Amino acid sequence: MNEEKVYHGSCFCGAVQLTVRGNPEAMGYCHCESCRHWSASPVNAFTLWKPDAVSIQQGSDNIGTYHKTPGSSRKWCKTCGGHLFTEHPSMGLTDVYAGIIPEFPYQPGVHVHYQEAVLRIRDSLPKLKDVPSEMGGSGVEVAE
Repeated sequence: MNEEKVYHGSCFCGAVQLTVRGNPEAMGYCHCESCRHWSASPVNAFTLWKPDAVSIQQGSDNIGTYHKTPGSSRKWCKTCGGHLFTEHPSMGLTDVYAGIIPEFPYQPGVHVHYQEAVLRIRDSLPKLKDVPSEMGGSGVEVAE
């Protein structure tokens, strides 16, 4: 029998509880201006999941949504303001912020939008100008 791993996460105050199942499609760091501003950080650690791998266990009525662009629906807790995930319908993926699933064994594989970086990270991972070509980007690598 193949047991899928389940990881639990929550917002800052715990009002919204979620789970992710199985393995993400990708993990890495995003350096784009939108992610930096939304996360109030120089870099955002992402985990990309198929939408059916993400489920809200508690507090779904407490989730707010912000649409800066048509391609992303950013979700947050209405009580504490804690950021939860971003739905990317055009990609068929949901980005659950790595920091809210503490038991998940985060292993980044790529840096995206590295040309916008304000914090240079020298870790030998690929640094992409935008996103991988499979996701609609150029796939062009930039210098570390």
